[in-house]
Amino acid sequence: MRVARRLWTGVVMGIVLTVLAVSATAGFQAPAPAPASPTPPAPPAPADLSAFAPRSAVAALDALSRRFDQRAAMDLVVFMDQFWRNAGNAGFNQSIDRIKARLEASGFVARPAGPADGPSLWVEQSGKAPGWDYTVGTLALVADANGPDQVLLSRQQQRVALCINSFSTPDGGVVAPIVDVGAGASPADYDGKDIKGSVVVGDAGTGRLWQMAVVQRGAIGVVSPSMADYTRPGSTTADQAKPRREWDVLQWGSIPYDEGRRAFGFKATPKAVAQIRDRLARGPARVRVEIASSFAQAPIRALVAEIPGAVKPDERVVLVAHVQEPGANDNASGCATLQELARAILQGIREKKIAPPARTLTFLWGDEIRVSRQWTTDHPVEAKQVRYMFSLDMTGEDVTKTGGSFLIEKAPDPSAAWDRPSDPHTEWGNRPVKADTLKGTLLNDVFLAICQRRARGTNWRVRTNPYEGGSDHSVFLGAGVPSLLAWHFVDWFYHASLDRPDKTSPAEMTHVGVSIAATALALAGATTADAEDVVRLLEGAAVARLALEAKQGSALVAAAADKTAARATEAAVMAAWTKWYSEALRSVLALPAGGVTPALDHRVAEAVERIGRH
Repeated sequence: MRVARRLWTGVVMGIVLTVLAVSATAGFQAPAPAPASPTPPAPPAPADLSAFAPRSAVAALDALSRRFDQRAAMDLVVFMDQFWRNAGNAGFNQSIDRIKARLEASGFVARPAGPADGPSLWVEQSGKAPGWDYTVGTLALVADANGPDQVLLSRQQQRVALCINSFSTPDGGVVAPIVDVGAGASPADYDGKDIKGSVVVGDAGTGRLWQMAVVQRGAIGVVSPSMADYTRPGSTTADQAKPRREWDVLQWGSIPYDEGRRAFGFKATPKAVAQIRDRLARGPARVRVEIASSFAQAPIRALVAEIPGAVKPDERVVLVAHVQEPGANDNASGCATLQELARAILQGIREKKIAPPARTLTFLWGDEIRVSRQWTTDHPVEAKQVRYMFSLDMTGEDVTKTGGSFLIEKAPDPSAAWDRPSDPHTEWGNRPVKADTLKGTLLNDVFLAICQRRARGTNWRVRTNPYEGGSDHSVFLGAGVPSLLAWHFVDWFYHASLDRPDKTSPAEMTHVGVSIAATALALAGATTADAEDVVRLLEGAAVARLALEAKQGSALVAAAADKTAARATEAAVMAAWTKWYSEALRSVLALPAGGVTPALDHRVAEAVERIGRH
């Protein structure tokens, strides 16, 4: 026993030293904004827990890697990239059907919704969606002499310039004055300008322009170049160096559905808006707008696939990828990753290289957030037995081109309640989490350890970020299910016209896919030995975290003007982490599919006691 304890103590201290080294390098300074260069600073590296990945997961990683089909994943990305996928439209439905056909060919059997003894899949329908789509969306400056019109925005050039919910123009299009309202965010921007019947260009977002120009002043359409600060024109230094007015990239958007006004909106590149304003500097100008759009008003479809559990089929692990949005990375890559990991799991089981899951694995593809809400509503009995959940969103980014990093957005832990130098939020933004709502879970560290094990000997970079919400994991977290998001950020092409297949990496999809699959299998079929591995993992992670918080807390107190308040905050942070990891350790008791043993119960109690004394 002494030898084992001494070995474990050495391992824990190794984790602690790793964390402290990373913390010292970070210098406990607030992260600087991402620079306009191809290589932004990397998020801080979490403690290396790879040595404690559950044994069953380690064994599964290799088997899954051999069966994850990169080419098929990339084929799906390319296929889905051709559509602007909105729930109910043809591109959304064709994407669902393509995934369904691939899974059927892999051994999932199509069936109506209901119990099944083997791997199966089916399509569920709920309500109706507008199903907006378009084939023509062109905005051109009308020639001021005898020359041709100057096309600035079109489906052929930017693919996603026309805003969702834009209505068709009459045959042949419309010609209208173009009016510049500058920022366009306040009434003063519109004073003295003839807006009625015009197309308005302004820097505000389309929603604000719509309200100010269309609803309040009678414009027929709006044009906005608004985009996030981190959006970039391309992936090279030369692109980055261009003045913003030359950027040929836009972030897609939407306007409110308004059948009465039947107006339109365009998201524009900075280059297109600069051309409009250059023309207006010479005098009044007009634009020609031609739009052919459609509203399907069709049922909302979701694809469900399952591999039933062999021991506890009523309990399940749920994995979700959303289909809608027009991007290759967002989220064709998530759909492709989930497709191929589901197929790889089934193939490994049939070839007896992977043990069948003890708990059911449920895979969902559909409309973001709505698919999770609908599934939990339509399947209340099954929803109550969900033990863990994974959301796959933007899982395939080529990090050298997008500027991003693979991130595990953790189930809420104390880093989501207090801003910490070691755990910065992403540029996407954060949603405040109250400390008294936190509930410890084994999920974060188990998935991190398995991802880090996969990353050994590769160039794959694994980072974490605090909970921020905004995707399907939020729905399951709201129901009390430990859930996390696998994604990439910061992404220079997030929601942008340049989110195309050339920014997607088959290798990245493989890394993420096999790591999620191995983790899902480990959680679905954990043995007592796996649970003991998780206890060791969590205790080591807890000791490392508490050491990190003590060190960075001292630095924060030293730098604070109000040291009394700072000390109180640090005491609350330490107490929260101790409680969170105590709860995470106790959650291990529900992990073994065969039930808890007295020995495991004793191991957990000892670990909780040690953490409490730390």
